[in-house]
Amino acid sequence: MKIENGIAALAAFLGLALTSVVAVADEHPFTEGTVVRVSAIRTEYGKFDEYMKFLDTTWKATQEAAKKAGYSTGYKVVSVEPRGENDPDIYLVVYYKNWAALDGATAKGDAISTEVNGSVAAANKGAVDRGKIRRVLGSWTGQQLDLK
Repeated sequence: MKIENGIAALAAFLGLALTSVVAVADEHPFTEGTVVRVSAIRTEYGKFDEYMKFLDTTWKATQEAAKKAGYSTGYKVVSVEPRGENDPDIYLVVYYKNWAALDGATAKGDAISTEVNGSVAAANKGAVDRGKIRRVLGSWTGQQLDLK
């Protein structure tokens, strides 16, 4: 009889504990949404169209291959008016389903680079060459919070 009472007490405790966890989760006024990576780019003077041509070809092919492989969910190019000479004039935005989608990013990126550019070395050379037409000012990664 004591064993049955102990099991009943344990079951009641677990039920109460799990119910309170769900209640705490419901208290947030948001749900976790898409993960977003944003890169800030500044094109060199007179090189905007040249860089846009790269984005429309190689970068777009890379993003489409990543989407097809399920590594990302979408991408955008946003042009902005820079306030000063060290401000971006382009933001590159890539969307991911969640933080876990970034696991193994190096291996995934290498596979895509090989598919699109022929090799990782060719992709690296292209990045060096693009240094003549643009500067990467920085990037950030964050998560969209969808209000309930």
